[in-house]
Amino acid sequence: MGNRRLPVYILLDTSGSMRGEPIHSVNVGLQVMLSALRQDPYALESAHLCLITFDIEARISLPLTPLDQVRFPEVSVPDAGATFMGAALQLLIECVDREVKKSTSDSKGDWRPLVFIMTDGSPSDLHAFREIIPEIKKRNFGSIIACAAGPKAKLQYLHELTDRVVTVDTMDSTAFSGFFKWVSASVSVGSSSSGLTSQISLPPPPSEVQIVF
Repeated sequence: MGNRRLPVYILLDTSGSMRGEPIHSVNVGLQVMLSALRQDPYALESAHLCLITFDIEARISLPLTPLDQVRFPEVSVPDAGATFMGAALQLLIECVDREVKKSTSDSKGDWRPLVFIMTDGSPSDLHAFREIIPEIKKRNFGSIIACAAGPKAKLQYLHELTDRVVTVDTMDSTAFSGFFKWVSASVSVGSSSSGLTSQISLPPPPSEVQIVF
């Protein structure tokens, strides 16, 4: 093989408040993203996707998988449940440290990973969330993009994690499909520019997605 991979980590909030239409819309959006990415030859060559979901615990719903082999599981939500975002970031670090190949003097490692994290709330494990952020910053991600979905998402915590924060006002499939299409466009940019710059430049978002500075 020898192809350099572009690892893409998607962290999804599946806490109790995502029940019903929101999580259905997320499942629709993931499929939209997948079909958009599969039409991009650059992405097909290098992108590998990993899906981490978090509620009262964080779990790997899809381990890092080459784009052409990705089958997203149906993402579901517990009846009630907290938002353990700190635990999700801890799991992200474990995955990245284990999976992403570093460059050595005689071989090129993977491209710098991209991270997309979406939440409709705020971290229930705020202490753990804040403790893990310095570790995240040490990992040299190509880009970390956080999406605050709906009226209860707390922007200030996401801004502690990354300066790239977007909002989606409604939690329906149009909005989430718009967000995930934009994620796929960002991945496509990442796989064609392949992370040469300090941060990949993002494509302009669709009308459903607002960038917050």
